[in-house]
Parts: sequence; C-alpha cells; structure tokens
Amino acid sequence: MKSQQSTQTMKPATAAKKLGVYLPATPASFREGVVSRAELNELQADPPQWLRELRSNGPHPRPVVAAKLGVSIAGLARGGVTEALTTEQIEALRQERPEWLQKEQATQVEVRKEAARLKNLKQQKESAKTSADSARG
Repeated sequence: MKSQQSTQTMKPATAAKKLGVYLPATPASFREGVVSRAELNELQADPPQWLRELRSNGPHPRPVVAAKLGVSIAGLARGGVTEALTTEQIEALRQERPEWLQKEQATQVEVRKEAARLKNLKQQKESAKTSADSARG
C-alpha cells in the first residue's frame, strides 16, 4: 500500500511571518490563498517585485521594526508604536531619537549583556564539569 505524499501548506499569515512581511500589505492573491512549502521556498529564493518592495520599503511588521530600531517588541509597545511602520518612518524615528527609543535601546543593550554573561557562565560550568569528569575517568 502506497501512502500519498500530501503537500504541506500554511496560512498566509504564517507565510508572511516567515517572509518577514506585513500581511495586510501583501497582494490579495497572497492573502486569500494558502501557501505551499514549495511556493514559500520559491518566494524566498526568487522574490517577486511586490515582495522585494515590501522588504525594502515596508510597511514592516513589528518584529522587523523592533529589530531595525534595536529594541524589543514590548519596547515598541511601551513607546506607543503599535502599527506597522515604513522604512521611511523607521529612519525618521532613528533621526529623532525620542526619549522612549533611547531608553528602550539602552534596556536592550543591558538585556543582551546579561544574556551573554549567562551564556558565558553556563559554558564555564560545562567546561569545568567536563574537566572534572575526564580527571575522574
């Protein structure tokens, strides 16, 4: 008995997230259908003009906006940014450097430092354990 290979598909929202684009800004044909794994791979390998345009100029989804500004998604919300922003709007925020953005960027720097410190501590502990284990063995 042969099992049929089913095509893996995803909702447009999932595909948009994987592509790093804001779903409401995508063409209706993309939003209204389903996207197969093969179609997603094709979009990633050879993006059509609309996808290149969205990635370049936006509007960008909040995770992309947060990354471009160097803050967390929660930091965007605390700063009052709840909608998708265009590249131009992101650049304007970078130039203006409002107080909330400076604060959130500083917070993100501290979060990254702490994450690096904890990772380093974990590696040191693992290294010490490996050394102790090999000394016993």
